[in-house]
Amino acid sequence: MQKVIKIDDTSVGLRIDKWIKFFLTKIPQSLVEKDLRNGKIKVNKKKVKSSYKLKKSDQISLYNISYKIISQDKKKSIPNNIVIQETENTIIENNSDFVVINKKSGLPVQGGTKVKENLINILSNSNYFENTKPYIVHRIDKDTSGVLIVAKNRNIAQQLTTLFRIRKIHKSYLAVSFGHVEKNKDTIDNNLIRYEKNKKIFERAVTQYQVIDNNKNLTLFKLKPITGRKHQIRKHLTDLNCPIIGDKKYFLQKPSKNNQLLLHAHEIRFILNNKKYTFKATIPEYFKYFLLKNNLKSKDF
Repeated sequence: MQKVIKIDDTSVGLRIDKWIKFFLTKIPQSLVEKDLRNGKIKVNKKKVKSSYKLKKSDQISLYNISYKIISQDKKKSIPNNIVIQETENTIIENNSDFVVINKKSGLPVQGGTKVKENLINILSNSNYFENTKPYIVHRIDKDTSGVLIVAKNRNIAQQLTTLFRIRKIHKSYLAVSFGHVEKNKDTIDNNLIRYEKNKKIFERAVTQYQVIDNNKNLTLFKLKPITGRKHQIRKHLTDLNCPIIGDKKYFLQKPSKNNQLLLHAHEIRFILNNKKYTFKATIPEYFKYFLLKNNLKSKDF
């Protein structure tokens, strides 16, 4: 059985794998890749890769696919009212187009293997999304806290996704690291390595940093990622011999005794539909306590 879907204008420029997750159903990336590879999902009757960006008048064909069965096999848990209320209390901004939230450390943005609770599932059951559903436009790591935007409709999701892609959304982070750097202000510009199966891929990554404060063993950084590579800030600070406190993946010599990653998405700025937005997320109490305990600057956060 074949089903053909003609995309609308809001889908132009979206990757095909993101379109499937936005407009059809939430399925694992591995399954999207498999269905594209096997020709169960085609664009204009041709096989495409997951990175294919949709164009105006594209037609997507689905061949003998029943995502309904997949959804039943992957039942979502319903968060309790306490969890929903706690999450709603961290919302910084709520309007008809999006919410901005101060995500807590330890909470994944979306579901995955062995993930019982995630932000998108919680928001889906929140009163803030009663007549719509949450659309992911960017992510921060599970163990990173801080400011995150979630769209309320497809059009805004598409606009925000585009702004991220063309680097018109500006973010700054705070991090506490072991060690010191020679320059108090500089730009890290190098290639980060990731792997696709056995293939090594080099991706240019650029981060601007500024030292806010330091002491004998620690440095408090303000960082602005210009590119958006996976774990970019964590990898870049490790490259500077300054692994982030609590980072159990990229530490150099000694693992941190601190249970929480001291990396916080502090501020986000952008212009949407000719309106300027700036949002700041206050640092968590454990982050503030660590700064105070180690005599590092904390009054501005």
